[in-house]
Amino acid sequence: MTSGSPVAPEDVTPPVGFAHHDHATCVVDGLSAAEARCSGEGLRFTPVRRKVLEILLQEHRALGAYVILDRLRDDGFGSQPPVAYRALDFLVTNGLAHKIERLNAFIACAHPHAPHAPAFMICRLCDAVAEAQSSPARGALGAAARATGFRIERTVVEAEGVCPSCAEEADA
Repeated sequence: MTSGSPVAPEDVTPPVGFAHHDHATCVVDGLSAAEARCSGEGLRFTPVRRKVLEILLQEHRALGAYVILDRLRDDGFGSQPPVAYRALDFLVTNGLAHKIERLNAFIACAHPHAPHAPAFMICRLCDAVAEAQSSPARGALGAAARATGFRIERTVVEAEGVCPSCAEEADA
């Protein structure tokens, strides 16, 4: 979260990505949420867009476009870069995936059911990524924006560190 203003515990959503969970359910739930959202908003959730989201949901780490393209090719979806980039653009534009700027890679949105300001924790050892929700408008950044009359439309919060799985290795 941002420094400066305290964040109430009820405003903090636990990060998704580092905790052990039923990953098969995670993938199914993510695809179901995407299908429902696309259906409800009249968006075309084409087979290639669905497959790209499925690839992103299969692990909680950011994937580069060419890794995604290789996996698409392996599944018979074509091998031209625009195939992957168009699908990723659709997913990001519609809040179903996020671009991790630091890694120039993409990750499935952990909270596709609601608009939010994501914050990403990136493990510097294994590149695992956990997504949490942030409230930049409530912290020091929001206060600075209000003081200058600036309206925040988008923030990118990325923190680099060590995930719980790699903590022992980092301490060695």
